[in-house]
Amino acid sequence: MAQLDRLLTHVIAKAGSRLELKADRKPRLELKSGETMDLLPNPLPAVMVEVLAGDVVPPQMKGAWQKDGQAEFDYDLAGQCFHIRLSRYMETPQIHAEHMGPSQTPAPPAPQPPAKTAPKEAPVQPAPSISIELDPPALARPAAPVARRSHGHPLAERLLATLIERRGSDLHCTSHEPPLIRIHGDMEELDGFGALDPATLLEMMEALATPKAWEHFEARHDADFAYAYEAGGCRLRVNYFQDRVGPGLVCRVIPNQLPDPDRLGLPEPVRRLATLSKGLVLVTGPTGCGKSTTLAAIVDLANQKRKDHILTIEDPIEFVHPRKGCLVNQREVGTHTDSFKSGLRAALREDPDVVMVGEMRDLETIAIALETAATGHLVFGTLHTSSAIGTIDRIVDQFPADRQQQIRVMLADALKCVVSQVLLKRIGGGRVAALETLFITPAIANLMREGKNFQIPSAMQTGRSYGQRLMNDTLIDLIQSRKVEPLEAYLKCPDKESFIAACKRNGIPFDLRLGSELEG
Repeated sequence: MAQLDRLLTHVIAKAGSRLELKADRKPRLELKSGETMDLLPNPLPAVMVEVLAGDVVPPQMKGAWQKDGQAEFDYDLAGQCFHIRLSRYMETPQIHAEHMGPSQTPAPPAPQPPAKTAPKEAPVQPAPSISIELDPPALARPAAPVARRSHGHPLAERLLATLIERRGSDLHCTSHEPPLIRIHGDMEELDGFGALDPATLLEMMEALATPKAWEHFEARHDADFAYAYEAGGCRLRVNYFQDRVGPGLVCRVIPNQLPDPDRLGLPEPVRRLATLSKGLVLVTGPTGCGKSTTLAAIVDLANQKRKDHILTIEDPIEFVHPRKGCLVNQREVGTHTDSFKSGLRAALREDPDVVMVGEMRDLETIAIALETAATGHLVFGTLHTSSAIGTIDRIVDQFPADRQQQIRVMLADALKCVVSQVLLKRIGGGRVAALETLFITPAIANLMREGKNFQIPSAMQTGRSYGQRLMNDTLIDLIQSRKVEPLEAYLKCPDKESFIAACKRNGIPFDLRLGSELEG
């Protein structure tokens, strides 16, 4: 029995002429008298309308419905004929069902209830509608989410196994498109899967999601959670979303094995950050540049070398840190705390020595992180900025003008280091990280207090003994060691004019019109 039948039985029972289902609206029934009424007390999310449509569309029309967002057909229910029109405008699916009266061909006897056990009024009893009203997810798939989750999903198993086998970093699944994976930074289409229809994709998504994440997705059309993929020996950071054509997901691979600083190529000054007694350390860069990996390596070093309490606040929890030298508590936003700022505020009462904040998104979170560092804790955090110096400007600019001088002073006292990084394609395959490291020396702290950030690059060039490293210097080293191409470095560097000048100083021919190559 299609799930839409439960609503159509009300049309028959109430002598209705038309049923309209639109995303994020209550199902509307039009009576033959011209009056209208709501069949359910709550609006149906777009996901639910998509599932209802997928249940009834004839097999020969599924392609047109998925590709063009249009389908029109007659539908028989208990001897009654409905003319159904499906349409999708942008991300909004719609179902129009017009009651045409008794069908021309008699309905098959099997679906008819026996006369002795089901009276004529049985289809209009309220029990089916209660199920729809109170538990919309049951419309799509009646099995319990926990049971499905424990057994996984066949399509998900195939996709994730292929992702791990081909050493991809991300899996992308979009409605009406074949799945793709990102390998060494490039998107590649997976052969042998074909386009994913929304109903199948939605079923797979519900099987993977935690009950709370699925509830959040149905209510808000997006969700984030971590999924333990035991067969692949890794965890996945999963995002669900709804776009104009249907549901979709992105999975990022997070290895169970904590990152090795040697393999990441972390310089010794960066490794020493794990032994700081207090202060603020920021790891910055664009999305997908490996900030979480670098931060996990530093936290793991602290876990090995110290005998303290480490507290992490993440969204979601990515790398899992077992107890080594330290007690480690990992809290997840949305599961264990409401937000970064509420988790960070509570951290002061949990006796931590080291606090790791997954992302400093807003002014209040940044302010609390600064206060936490100023009160004698070591705080690690991440920001989406393109350079170490730009990070200082970004933090100060978050605050009102009348507070910015105070924040400059607090930042000069609390900030210990900014590590800014980008990921580049390595010659011969794979990727390599380029790091810019700004260590706050007394001279640089004084420049920060006075608002003279434009002089910091000069101070960094004369302070290499402290571990200072400009991004262009790192990129030049990677080019000269033949790890990356000059053009790749140019595309990823934040200051392109100074990069071209640095190439000329180091004898690296570089011309955007003709391409570039190393001499010799």
